[in-house]
Amino acid sequence: MVIKNISLINYRNIEKMDIELSEGINLLYGNNAQGKTNILEAIYMCASGRSMRTHISKEIIKFGKESAHIQLIVDKGVYRDKINIHIKKNNKKGIAVNNIPVKSINELFGTVNIVFFSPSDLMLIKEGPSYRRRYVDIELCQLSRIYADNLSRYYKILKERNTLLKDEKADDMTLDVYDSQLVEYGKKIIEDRNRFINEIGLRADIIHSEISSGERLEIKYLPNVSEKNYEKKMYECRKKDIFYKSTSVGIHRDDISFNINGINARDYGSQGQHRTICLSLKLAEVEFIKEKTGYSPILLLDDVLSELDRKRQLYIFNSIKNIQTVITSTGIDEFAENIKENIKIFYIKNGSIEISEKKALK
Repeated sequence: MVIKNISLINYRNIEKMDIELSEGINLLYGNNAQGKTNILEAIYMCASGRSMRTHISKEIIKFGKESAHIQLIVDKGVYRDKINIHIKKNNKKGIAVNNIPVKSINELFGTVNIVFFSPSDLMLIKEGPSYRRRYVDIELCQLSRIYADNLSRYYKILKERNTLLKDEKADDMTLDVYDSQLVEYGKKIIEDRNRFINEIGLRADIIHSEISSGERLEIKYLPNVSEKNYEKKMYECRKKDIFYKSTSVGIHRDDISFNINGINARDYGSQGQHRTICLSLKLAEVEFIKEKTGYSPILLLDDVLSELDRKRQLYIFNSIKNIQTVITSTGIDEFAENIKENIKIFYIKNGSIEISEKKALK
């Protein structure tokens, strides 16, 4: 799976841009606030239907314009897919795949698979549980539209149940209906999350051991409730939920833990260890997605090399030789030290491509 072309119109500070990407490494470099990350954001939107930087779609539109447009063409060997996203100033967003409108974002998932790594991901261990749940859900939604549908249904029912609790109209009969549906979808989500954490954890442990000279990484799924006692816990907490007007039990309170040599990394790990965990996770995702789909995902690295030491940088470069990669950076010096093969270089300035060339760095 490779992105052949991405076109942007009135996207943030980009008035018009058309990029032909290489199947290997693509470097977007230039000063800060020139539009490099905007290009990665647009690719991310084509994979997930949403931005990783804002929940308000209209913020993406270039100042003074009425709409923005993204077109991405992805090659999957025997066929190509074309994704179009049109964003209007009234915050409405239209998505089409091969000129067929997408009614739900769930229908978009899997059209193009990406692994995105940015400096904010280095806080995965230190941030709260919602950040880690979001990480798991994004990866699973890319791989399974069934998971995406179950997750969407769960949160819709959860929202309705909480609204009922806040309106003080909750009665046992109505809550029984909501609870049975939450349990139905929640159990499926627990099963999928547990399988994903186990599989990604095994791969991340191997990578982590290689980077850290033998330190073992254990990733644990910490469900708020087990499949076996889900119904029982929902019923036991009903009075508390009515009093606090919120649902206290369910997959929306799950978490993940990261242990290095048996010690909790969140509380006792160094910043360097946190970086190594995140890097191991991202590279494990690449392997996992390739195994599950048969295609290598597109790897997006948003100015993370400056956050990593030379050993970790070298590990990344040795791992991405056969993967289409789009990297943003403020310069090319660190690449000259680490990359000896041809890469495609784009110099970005004021939302435009100033230079586009393919060359070897030596």
